[in-house]
Amino acid sequence: MMLRAAAPIFDYQGNLIGVLHGGKLLNRDYELVDKIKETVYRGEVYKGKDIGTSTIFQGDLRISTNVTREDGSRAIGTRIMQEVYDRVLVEGLPWIERAFVVNDWYITAYEPIKNIKDEIIGILYVGMFEDKFVDLRQGTIYIFLGITFAGMVIAVVASYFLSNGLLKPIKSLVYASRQLGAGNLEYKVNIHSRDEIGELGETFNKMADSLEERDEQLKQLHERQLMRSERLATIGRLAAGVAHELNNPLGGVLIYSHLLLEDTPSGDPKRENLQKIVREATRCKDIVKGLLDFSRQTELKVESSDISEIMKGVLGLVEKQSLFHNITIQRSLSPSLPTLMVDKSQIQQVFTNIILNAAEAMDGKGRLTVRTDVTADRKCIEIEITDTGCGIPEENLERIFDPFFTTKETGKGTGLGLAIVDGIVEKHRGTIEVKSQVGKGTTFIVRLPLEAGKTQ
Repeated sequence: MMLRAAAPIFDYQGNLIGVLHGGKLLNRDYELVDKIKETVYRGEVYKGKDIGTSTIFQGDLRISTNVTREDGSRAIGTRIMQEVYDRVLVEGLPWIERAFVVNDWYITAYEPIKNIKDEIIGILYVGMFEDKFVDLRQGTIYIFLGITFAGMVIAVVASYFLSNGLLKPIKSLVYASRQLGAGNLEYKVNIHSRDEIGELGETFNKMADSLEERDEQLKQLHERQLMRSERLATIGRLAAGVAHELNNPLGGVLIYSHLLLEDTPSGDPKRENLQKIVREATRCKDIVKGLLDFSRQTELKVESSDISEIMKGVLGLVEKQSLFHNITIQRSLSPSLPTLMVDKSQIQQVFTNIILNAAEAMDGKGRLTVRTDVTADRKCIEIEITDTGCGIPEENLERIFDPFFTTKETGKGTGLGLAIVDGIVEKHRGTIEVKSQVGKGTTFIVRLPLEAGKTQ
């Protein structure tokens, strides 16, 4: 194999008169391969061997190389691996990977050499001694294992100290939590460290103090509510007794007042006084009736009922009254509600009372929206009644279900309507909620459980 060059020769007139032809034989010429090795690897040696080698092949035969045999002589005349031969000489593709060279493994690169006709006539090879990288990999593994082992030792030692400094306080907190869960609100954890665990212990003790204080407040509130319930029960019994005693005399006053009114001519000045007596006696009788309804502990007469049908019946009655002539009623009544075991007449009373109150709050003008549906958890039927009336001040929201509390003008309400409503809903094991904004309107939400028939 030769490196050849040719140059044209011209005379003074520019005429081609000949060709200068020269070449250099590469077979057993080591200058080029040694120059490549020196330039790329700078003569580095590992385990007594050159770390890098280079070779020029003619076909698959080494004709110039610095790869040595075991006796130290250059491996001229040796051949390449079959895989490399197939890849480079047959397929004409480079080979860049691990390969066995004469008597050692190298990380190699083989590139085909082509003549001016683009024919493959040989191979240029460079390679690096693999042992260095193998030893480097093993050394890295040993270092990694050493670091891992040292880390495990340090972790074990650190875990020992952490277990004393961290695990013990955590166990103390766990035990304190169990004590707290068992109702021992006076138990406190004893952690005095200034780290996050100490801060957690301090926070836990503050939480326990807050729970103890809250528990005491709940006890006091429960006692007050119990006393209030007892007082209301006493008032109810007293009111019932008074109402029974007043009912008959009031009936007599009304009867005789009406008789006197019938016997009094229209122009008689006494007639106006008699009308006032009839009007005020009727108001007293309404108050007495409300007291009796409020105090009466009647048993529920439950029957399977459709809440939407009950609401339709109530709306059919009230919308014919003059108070509803200028009120728009929007219905959103679910047609597929499950039936409930309720006292139909008392539930009608609940709806009627809330709707009449809404109409009065709108002063006979506005929009009344009624909706029935099943709650998202499918445990209750929800009845929502919304008006666009004057609304209820926030300070009165908690009192509207109290007996005798009313915001109406004197003579226009007894203050017992919503108290009776609340009692009926409670007897059906339901709840009633009120939302209101002054000037925008009020919403009453009644929820009756699907097992409402199982009353107390």
